[in-house]
This record gives sequence, structure tokens and C-alpha cells, in this order.
Amino acid sequence: MRTEDFSIIKVGIADLKVAKGSDRLRTSGLGSCVGLVLYDSFKKTAGLAHIMLPLSALAKNGILNPAKYADTAVEDLLKQLKSAGVQINGLKAKIAGGAQMFLVHKENEMMRIGPRNVEAVKEMLLRYRIPLVAEDVGGSNGRTIEFDPVTGFLAVKTVNKGTKWI
Repeated sequence: MRTEDFSIIKVGIADLKVAKGSDRLRTSGLGSCVGLVLYDSFKKTAGLAHIMLPLSALAKNGILNPAKYADTAVEDLLKQLKSAGVQINGLKAKIAGGAQMFLVHKENEMMRIGPRNVEAVKEMLLRYRIPLVAEDVGGSNGRTIEFDPVTGFLAVKTVNKGTKWI
């Protein structure tokens, strides 16, 4: 496919967006953050959330950006996909990111942000019975991901490790 045949929809940090057809979803800067793709392969529709933290209870001053937290981002993404005509029971998920970017002591659970983000996203997927069909998580390198709703492939570009498709 030539580049002029599709548009790239950029998803920022603590952001989420939906794409249909040949438009692709891309986010970069996934260190400890998790990129969550929910997609319907029949409707060729997908949503991407760039999740920073595991729980919205961590929000300060009562100001809540739903895309920032695993628990609220999954719910918000599901609402947007539903509005786009997708049946929730037909969704599949792919995730990438959740790196441990800094050396931490095992007893310091709060600093294990990457692994905690991955766990929180997986818990939400279980809650909504959405199968996780592929993942590229952990490690200590940042990632950029791009999802194609037509093929269902997620390109994962990992710093110093190249690109793989899941």
C-alpha cells in the first residue's frame, strides 16, 4: 500500500483515538506507558489508547483525564468504539509497552510503573472478556507502535531492537 492511500492518526500521551478502514493509528513514547489496541477485524475499526498509569485513583486534585489511566481509558475507548458501530463482544486486543525504564528496588512497588500498567490493562480486558491476542511488553526500551485496522497488524518499533509485527 502506498503512503498516500492512508492517513496516520497520531495518538498522544494520555490520549486515545479511533480509526476506520485504511487510516492507521500511531503512538510513540511508550516507555512505562502501555499502548492498547482494541479492534474489530470484520468492521476494520480500531481504537488506540496511550495509557500512562494503572488507576484513576492516582489522579491528583480531582482532575481526571480518562485516557491517562488503565481503568478509565479502557471504558472510554469501548464507548468510542461502540459509537463507531462496533460490537464490544467482537473485539480483540493487542498491547505493547510497559517497560521498566528505571532501576528500582523490588520493595518499591510504586516505581514498578511499567509492569503495573500491563497488569492493570490485562485486568480490564479480563473484566470485559476481551481476548488479548498479542503483546510485546516489558524490557527496558521505549517503543513506537502503529496499527493497521485493515490487516490487524501492529508494528512495534523498539529502541535499539528494530521492528516486529504482532
